[in-house]
Amino acid sequence: MSKKRSELYRNPSKGKIAGVCAGIADYFGWEIWLVRILVVSGVLFGMPFLIFIYIAGWFILDKAPNNPHKMEQGGFESSRYQQRSNNDDISHETIKVKGRVWQSGEPPQQAFYDISRKFKQLERKLQVMEQYVTSPEFTVSREINKL
Repeated sequence: MSKKRSELYRNPSKGKIAGVCAGIADYFGWEIWLVRILVVSGVLFGMPFLIFIYIAGWFILDKAPNNPHKMEQGGFESSRYQQRSNNDDISHETIKVKGRVWQSGEPPQQAFYDISRKFKQLERKLQVMEQYVTSPEFTVSREINKL
């Protein structure tokens, strides 16, 4: 199965300098720290042209467009373990589980937590809908709309 890759952008919001390594990590589905280590190691071990490639990427690559429904993929944030408020809409979030250490995504424990939270929120929405559909208010509203 081949995975369709998105366009290559730099991601300054997750980057240390200009977000070129973060953009490369997003493009290939790797962790940001791995790309940074590869670039720094390459420069230290005899490939100084990587500095020029990084600077060229800084000027050539566009900034990543803002997408509110896309989950952050680079690093793992421990604050995500904290309980979100009941008003947060997570129905558009995608949950990507990391299979290997170098791949981006969530550890299985975090993904399980996010999935269970998502199902609890959907259950609450379904309960509210069921209460409305079985209420006399719905029956009256439906009869008025038929007129």
